[in-house]
Amino acid sequence: MNHIPAIITDIKSVDSINLVSFEVEGEQLRMISLELPSTLCIGSKVLLGAKASHIAIAKELNHDISISNQLRVSIESIGHGELLCSIKFRVAGSLLESIITNESALRMGLQVGDSIVALIKSSELSIVEVL
Repeated sequence: MNHIPAIITDIKSVDSINLVSFEVEGEQLRMISLELPSTLCIGSKVLLGAKASHIAIAKELNHDISISNQLRVSIESIGHGELLCSIKFRVAGSLLESIITNESALRMGLQVGDSIVALIKSSELSIVEVL
């Protein structure tokens, strides 16, 4: 599980659906949640979580896309297995990992130092801990 330190900047709730916005080093992230701890409020510091298999990678993002969580990062390391590839990069001082297929990594020509966009659906982001 990847962990990202963040600060809550907004909470919108309708019925039992919550849209929570976070600030992460000048970037905005959003999370959709059905449940939130009652202690959460704007300004709360949290640790966000996202599974490595739920973080997609884009090398050249030229069109509008519905995924609002888009983090511009640089690849720090690439590890190739038999089927899958581990792409590591930093966000807010935390080392994060995306797992994609080797075929995708080769097709994209990914290399250490490349500038990429890490994409996380708002439904795949969660609050792991309130700090």
